[in-house]
Amino acid sequence: MPEGTLSGLQSFMSSGGLLIILMIAMFALMIIPQRKREKKIKDMLAAIKVGDRVRTIGGIYGTVSAVRDDIITLTVGPDKVRLVFARGAISNVENVAVEATMDDGVADVK
Repeated sequence: MPEGTLSGLQSFMSSGGLLIILMIAMFALMIIPQRKREKKIKDMLAAIKVGDRVRTIGGIYGTVSAVRDDIITLTVGPDKVRLVFARGAISNVENVAVEATMDDGVADVK
């Protein structure tokens, strides 16, 4: 290896090249997974349909009874109360019906 190449590499590393490489690595480790999470959430919200059981960001569990643009109507509890939420207020699509575990307004914890 020519001596000029080695000193050029040392010069690059000492002049902030290592700092630039570390910043790029931090970007890759922090931003890319966040974008994947955001895409997954966006896809989940776009796929919500009538009959899905969901949880809101406030912790309310219900069944989707209507979807219109960015407005979602949920049926909640044994009395079938209807609540209206923005699509972004949906936290998760659940697999288990919470309403089915309700007896006299109190959830059975098993």
